[in-house]
Amino acid sequence: MHDFCFTIPYGLVLIGGGVFGYFKKGSTASLAGGAGIGLLLTLAGYISLKAFEKKKNSYPALILETVCAALLTWVMGQRYLHTFKIMPAGVVAGISVVMTGFYVYKIATGGNHIPAKTK
Repeated sequence: MHDFCFTIPYGLVLIGGGVFGYFKKGSTASLAGGAGIGLLLTLAGYISLKAFEKKKNSYPALILETVCAALLTWVMGQRYLHTFKIMPAGVVAGISVVMTGFYVYKIATGGNHIPAKTK
């Protein structure tokens, strides 16, 4: 599986969560954090997709995805440990730890595997 297959939906979920938090609670921190990181991840996923279409790997995008997911794991994990609220801290921390592991795996295995040309 390629990183952009999960990164773009992950980013969109974060954007949606940030916007939802803003409209439901008026939380500008939710809007800035969720939508900001979500936009960054969606952009990184798009860059990775475009590189894949050119039959190349985009390691800068993969590293950015890893850093964002690890940062969200840390921040939302800390928030969960202080509040024990499943939504949104526990869910975002859980998804982010899985995504961080996926990105580390992709880095360790050489990024997106480019299919060989068929004759």
